[in-house]
Amino acid sequence: MLRDAKAGKFELIVTREVCRFARNTVDTLSITRELKRNGVGVFFVQDGICTLDDDGELRLSIMATLAQEESRKISERVLAGQKVSRQKGVLYGNGNILGYRRENGTYVIEPEQAYTVRKIFELYVSGSGYKKICAELIRLGCKNAHGKVSWKTDRIGRILQNATYKGYICYNKSHSDGYLTQKRINHKEEAFQYIKGNFEAIVPEERWDQCAEIRSRKSAAQMDQNGHMRKFGSQEPQGVWKQKLRCSCGSSFRKYLWHNNANGTKTYGYECYRQKRNVSAAFLKRNHLDTETVCQTKSIPAWQLDLMAKKVFSYVWKDQKDAVLLACKMLEECNYQEQSHENAVTDSLLKRKETLEKKLEGLREMRALGDITREEFLTDKRKIDEECEKLEIQLHDLEQSDPGKKNSELDIKAIQRTLNRWIDTSALTISEELIDEFVLQIVVIDNQTFNWTLDLTAPSQAQTKRMKPSEIALLQYREKQTGRDSHLDSRITKPQTLLHFCITEADAEEYCHAIGMKFFRKKWKDKTVIISI
Repeated sequence: MLRDAKAGKFELIVTREVCRFARNTVDTLSITRELKRNGVGVFFVQDGICTLDDDGELRLSIMATLAQEESRKISERVLAGQKVSRQKGVLYGNGNILGYRRENGTYVIEPEQAYTVRKIFELYVSGSGYKKICAELIRLGCKNAHGKVSWKTDRIGRILQNATYKGYICYNKSHSDGYLTQKRINHKEEAFQYIKGNFEAIVPEERWDQCAEIRSRKSAAQMDQNGHMRKFGSQEPQGVWKQKLRCSCGSSFRKYLWHNNANGTKTYGYECYRQKRNVSAAFLKRNHLDTETVCQTKSIPAWQLDLMAKKVFSYVWKDQKDAVLLACKMLEECNYQEQSHENAVTDSLLKRKETLEKKLEGLREMRALGDITREEFLTDKRKIDEECEKLEIQLHDLEQSDPGKKNSELDIKAIQRTLNRWIDTSALTISEELIDEFVLQIVVIDNQTFNWTLDLTAPSQAQTKRMKPSEIALLQYREKQTGRDSHLDSRITKPQTLLHFCITEADAEEYCHAIGMKFFRKKWKDKTVIISI
C-alpha cells in the first residue's frame, strides 16, 4: 500500500477506525505523515478523522494513544487467560494431530492413526533414521493426518518431538516480545513446560523419553556461517577413528562400509564429510571448472589406520623411546632459547623507549626556558613521537607473536613417565583404549601424508579434561569467523614435530597377509606419517 501511494496510484485510504489501522501511536503518526508527504490522506470513518484536515493529526494522536492503551490491556488479559489455561490444562490448537481427534475439549485416540505413531517411535528406537522411517511407512501404506500416504522427514521429526503422544501438554514454546511490536520469539526445547493431560497417551512415557535422548545425542549446537548458534545433525561415535580423524579442509570423517568379505566379515573405511557432500573434483575437471575450492582427500580404509597406529606406537614406546625423549628435550631447549631471545629484544626496546621519553621531557624544559624555538621543538618532538610509535608496534608484535607461549612448555617428567609405561605392540591392532588415551588427533594433510598429534602427558594426571578434535575444530572455526581469540592452548594449535617415517609397500603387504586380507600392489602408494606432540 505504501509503495503504491509513493507511485501516486491513489489519493485516499478509507478505514473503519484508528485501532484497525494501527495500535502503536508511533507507527500511526509516522505512516500517516509519510502518506501525507506523498499527497495521500487517510480517512477514519467511525472516528470522523481525516489526516488532510488542519486538526487531523492532533485528533489522530489522541485516538492512536487510546488504541495503544487498549492494545496493552488486551495483551494483559490474554497473558492472564493463558496462565489460567495452563493451570487447568486447556488444549491449544484445532486438534488436527495424527493419532487423535478432538472431542469435548480433550483428545480421543484414533486406532488406525495411533498405530502409525507407535510405529514411528518403534522404528526410531530400533535405530532407523528419518528417511528410513518415511520409506517404511510408505511401504506399509500408513496415512498421515491428511489421509494421504505421503511422508517427509520434517514431519517425522515433529511427531517425535510432540509430547502430546506421551500424554502431556506442552506450553511456553514461544512468546511475544511486547504488545507494540507483536513479534514471536521461539524458545529452546529446554524452556518448554510440560503438564500432564487428562487424555490417554499413545506412546509410553519411557519410550518417548528414550527417543528424546537419542535425538539429543544425534544433534549438536554449532555456529553457522552467519555466526548464529544452530542445531546440526551429528552421528553418534562410530569407533575411535571417527573421533580422532580430521581432514586438512577442517571437516570430520564419516564411517562407511568399504567391503563385504567372503568370510562374512565387513571392512570399513572413512571419508571426508565435506568432500562427500560437495561436487567431486573429477566432475569439475571434466567440465573445465576450478577444483581448488573442493576437498580432494580420498577415502581411507580402516586397516591402513590400524597399521599406522601399530607403527606409531612401536616407534614411540619401543624402537625410538630414547630418541623421542631426546627430541622433546631439544624442543624444550629451543623454546627456552627463543623465549630468552625475545625477552632480550623486549628489554632493549623498553630501554630505548624510556630514553626517548626522557629526551622528550628535556625538550619540553628547553622550550619552557626559551633555549629553542617553537619550530625546533615541534620538529624534534615529531621525530621522537614517530620513533616511539615504531617501538610500540614492535613491542605489540612481540606480545602477539605467540600469545600461548607461556603454555608451550613440555612437561618432560610426565612424558618420561608415559614412555616408561609398558605398551604391548606385538598384537595385530592397538586397542582403542590406548589410541583414545594417547592420540589427540590425526590430521590428513593429503592422501599420502598423515600428522599424528600425541599427548604424552598421561590424561589421567591432567588437570583438565582433554578436548576432542571436533571441539578443537569448532573453536578454530569460531575464531576464524568472529576474529575473537579461542584461547586454545598453543600445544594444541601448533603441535611440535618429533619425527616422521614412511610406510612402504612391503610393510603394507606384510600387514595385509597377517590379518588375512588381499593386498593390491597397483593401488598402493607409500604413506608418510608425521608424529607431533
